[in-house]
Amino acid sequence: MSLEITENAAKRIKTQLAARGSGEGLRLSIKKAGCSGYSYVLDFADKVTPSDTVYERDDAKIVVSSEDLKLLKGVRVDFRREGLNQMYHFENPNAQALCGCGESFFTEDSPEIKKID
Repeated sequence: MSLEITENAAKRIKTQLAARGSGEGLRLSIKKAGCSGYSYVLDFADKVTPSDTVYERDDAKIVVSSEDLKLLKGVRVDFRREGLNQMYHFENPNAQALCGCGESFFTEDSPEIKKID
């Protein structure tokens, strides 16, 4: 199962990299945060390491480290404009819980976070 980049997300990635003037793509990672466990983090990827996996659509790249890959497999990355707001949106088929604001998630494979029965 791989990561999916929508057409809108690919266009936005290319626009951001062109405005910045450098970079391989965007790096998608996770960090412990929020009320559900983990949050998505986007940053510029200036280099790709041997332990990275690169996903590409229309010459736009998203780079994921091997450490984060397990929690990000199958994620669909989209870019949306809703009124005055513009944002990347993540659809994670593995998410078992989301916080109310949609900023954090939990999966069965989330390390150090246990489901309470």
